[in-house]
Amino acid sequence: MDTWILVLLIIVVLGIIFVCWLVSIYNQLVRLKNQFQNAFAQIEVQLKRRHDLIPNLVELVKGAMAHERGTLDDVISARTRAVNGLQQAAANPGDPAAIQELGAAESLLGGALGRLFALSENYPDLKANQNVMQVQEELTTTENKVGFSRQAYNDAVTSYNTYKQTFPPVLVAGAFGHSKDASLLDFDDDEINEAPKISF
Repeated sequence: MDTWILVLLIIVVLGIIFVCWLVSIYNQLVRLKNQFQNAFAQIEVQLKRRHDLIPNLVELVKGAMAHERGTLDDVISARTRAVNGLQQAAANPGDPAAIQELGAAESLLGGALGRLFALSENYPDLKANQNVMQVQEELTTTENKVGFSRQAYNDAVTSYNTYKQTFPPVLVAGAFGHSKDASLLDFDDDEINEAPKISF
């Protein structure tokens, strides 16, 4: 009888250890997922700020650049796509398709802004306009913050993906709803990877 009690006690202790191990893995997965979602929220704040500054810039330059209407329309169209991409990605930062669409939309916007800035060099009135210079400074600062936020997000995503792909978490991550890898946010365009070189 004592042997059965000892065996039962060992089974109970092993069961408790196993449950604690599963709880530990689950808690770590949740913590890492929350970290990358929080990091995305920081990107969202900066991108919203960027998106809000662009209409101000367009309004300031459209009088002087009236015959550059195609470029201004491209900027507005790219901004609209970027705003929509941000809304979709913000709804689920763990969705790789939404993150990739956001990256593509922001790259398109960065390219359109780069063309606008290049064309604006031909307008001396814009170079001397204090309002344009102020928006330029705010955009440059925001671009830098986007870069830092994106780096923090990508670091958090890498930590999450690495943890859930290692052994033993890989054995149970799918059972806890962590089967998909989170996607890195990559902006292809150099205009957004670096702050735009604007010289008004």
